[in-house]
Parts: sequence; C-alpha cells; structure tokens
Amino acid sequence: MRFLLALWLTTLGLTILYRWVPVPMTPLMVLRWFEDPQPGQEHRWYRDWVPLEELSPHLVQAAVAAEDQHFMNHNGFDLDAIQKAYRRNQSGRKQKLGGSTISQQTAKNVFLWPARNYLRKGLEVYFTLSIELLWPKKRIMEVYLNSIEMGPGIYGAEAAAQAYFDKPALQLTRREAALLVAAFPNPRKRNPAKPTAYLRRRASKIQRLMRQIGPVELEPVPEIQKR
Repeated sequence: MRFLLALWLTTLGLTILYRWVPVPMTPLMVLRWFEDPQPGQEHRWYRDWVPLEELSPHLVQAAVAAEDQHFMNHNGFDLDAIQKAYRRNQSGRKQKLGGSTISQQTAKNVFLWPARNYLRKGLEVYFTLSIELLWPKKRIMEVYLNSIEMGPGIYGAEAAAQAYFDKPALQLTRREAALLVAAFPNPRKRNPAKPTAYLRRRASKIQRLMRQIGPVELEPVPEIQKR
C-alpha cells in the first residue's frame, strides 16, 4: 500500500512539475538510444526544446487537423474517433486506424514505454486524465510538439525543422508543417525533406483539413473579444 501511495505521489509530482518545466527526456528516447541504429545511420539525440510561441502556428494547425480535430473540446478522449477506429480495424483492412488524441499521445510519449498491453493502456488513461486536469491545452500541445519522435534520433519540432528544412520551427510554411505531420505515424522511415508520392498526397490532404478547421486557438478567447 505504501509503495502504491509513493508511486502515485511521484507520478503526480512529475505531472505537476512538467506543467512548467521542459521534459528533459522520455522513455522512448532512452530506449532508442540503446537500440541498434538502422543501416547507414549513427546514434544521435537531436532535440531543442522551444516554447510554443516559437513554433509555427501552421504546425499546431496541422497537428490538430491530422491527429485530433476535437482537441480543444474533449477531456482527453475522443469517443467518436475510438469507435470509428474500432469499426475500421474490425473490418479487416490492412491499414489500421488509431483513435488516440493528442492528449493520449502526449501522456504516452512523456511517461510511458512503447508497448501494447492492458497495463500500458491503463497507465495511459491515468496519465491522460492527469495532464488534462493539471495542464492547460496550450501546455499539452507545447509538450507534444517538443517531445514527439520526428525521425531517427530527432525529437520535437525545432530539431525536425532544423534537420529537414534548415530553418527554425517558427518559420515553417504551411506545406512544410503538413509534411512534418504527415510523417508522424512512421517518422523513422519517412523523410519530410524528400517526400515520397504517398507523403506528398498525405500532406496535401492535411492542408485541406487545415483550411477546413481554420486557425487553432489554444487559449480561451475572452467573451468581450467574441462580441
């Protein structure tokens, strides 16, 4: 019982701390470091944490458009997306559809290891609820875009922008942002700077979705500004 209490207090403390402090590393970063590098590649750890204000609004818009269009309205879980993914995956299609929200992906990236089992999923639910309760949406997006794997040894949007487009993430164009997000499902095998035909089509679809959803407001708009 004491062990569980200590574990809960530790995870709660980390969650509160990460609301303001940059996440220094994630379990995935550590695991990748100890993996054998892919053929023709060397071990590297390329990451540069920047505040959300130094990331292109196009990147935020592309992430929401492609990954979680209800990000600003849900409390961590998109039940409609989960049901849609379940129905599609039960149909036997080769390409599986995920139903994870940006909040779930952030909880998984920051606190958990890559695995598919009930323990990991249960912890994902716990951490998702924790960050939704303790972090504002703006912070969730900031941590997400600074921690996500974006290539072999490349973590976060700033490192990816520099590696692929030789520019800071704040200067990413709409197309470049869409290409980066298009590579998210398999970032170690997809190069946004040298996109395949599939990646170009995927980026174009994301750009269409970006136009449909419009600008993403990560902070509540005061009522006086809505009038």
